[in-house]
Amino acid sequence: MKFLIVLLFFLPLKIFAQNDSCHLRISLLTCAPGEELYSTFGHSALRITDTVSNSDIVYNYGTFNFDEPGFYRKFIRGKLSFYLSTEDFDSFMSEYRDEQRDVSEQVLNLTCAEKYNIIMMLHANMMPGNIFYKYNFTFDNCTTRLRDLIEKTADTAVHFGNILPGKKTFRDLIYKYLDKNDKQWSKLGIDILLGSPTDAVMQPRQVMFLPDYLLKGFDSATIDARPLVMQKQNILDLHKPPVAINYFTHPIFIFSCFFVLIVLLSFSKNVFIKRLLMGFDGFIFFISGLIGILILFMWFGTDHEMCRDNFNLLWAWPTNVIAAFYMHSKKRPGTKYFMIYTVFNLVLFACWFFLPQHLNPALMPIVAILIFRSILYFRKEN
Repeated sequence: MKFLIVLLFFLPLKIFAQNDSCHLRISLLTCAPGEELYSTFGHSALRITDTVSNSDIVYNYGTFNFDEPGFYRKFIRGKLSFYLSTEDFDSFMSEYRDEQRDVSEQVLNLTCAEKYNIIMMLHANMMPGNIFYKYNFTFDNCTTRLRDLIEKTADTAVHFGNILPGKKTFRDLIYKYLDKNDKQWSKLGIDILLGSPTDAVMQPRQVMFLPDYLLKGFDSATIDARPLVMQKQNILDLHKPPVAINYFTHPIFIFSCFFVLIVLLSFSKNVFIKRLLMGFDGFIFFISGLIGILILFMWFGTDHEMCRDNFNLLWAWPTNVIAAFYMHSKKRPGTKYFMIYTVFNLVLFACWFFLPQHLNPALMPIVAILIFRSILYFRKEN
């Protein structure tokens, strides 16, 4: 029944598409990264221009509602629904002009039937029962949906070229954007939460989860030997200067300085400094335990596939939350615990760059502090 309703609804469009091949123009819009973390990787949308009705509409699969009940809970657990929305092209461009973000356009070389199929599927996706989908950053997002849309509506199979020679992982491409925008602290947080699936080598089709690579994928694509892209242009080119990298605010520099400071203070005879370090020991072990609990939650309590099998648990033991309160206890219940923790993390240090998961080097000074303070603890107790 639903199929018949959709068919009747779009019948005029089908007749129009059969009789007029030149009034519809469909293009892919690729938007440059923005300054905020959520916009760091850019954006993709589909533009459809109809010269008969004089409409110029942008279709966007990257829309979500901040007012949705339980928004933050759903976002954290990977259950947030995104949906397809439409916007007038001028309004869309005004937003990106205000945000100082470049926009490029690729006019697609499609047949009338393919254009009609795209419009039919877009409108079907906007029906109440179809409009929402569960967002997945790497496998089902506003960019991959457009790739899938073209594949589903093409007359024959779409063939994409190899747009990323060599073996690259999801983390490699994520790093490219974070480094370019000097988001080293965001990079650290992402490396703590994302597990070993992020270090899997991508298949050629998977590369197109990012807008820039969907653009390259479309440039390389053919449909039955017909190039997918007919014309390409920059419709907003602002020539923004590259973001300057500040090495003095880099986590590696700051944490390394912090490690040196803790080591120097640890040999002080000052009573106040000793008490301060005792409080610091409890604090850093408690925080490392909380990180471990967060990792477990993201692994088992959410739908985020990339947060599974996280090797950061090798240093962020959830039990540190409890051990933190016994580190300087007179009952000395933690001596063996901290000895085992030290030996385990010394082995981790030796294997740091050989694990199946990339661990952020900025964490090494933090782990070194945990090891160093543990050694001082059980040496003092013995």
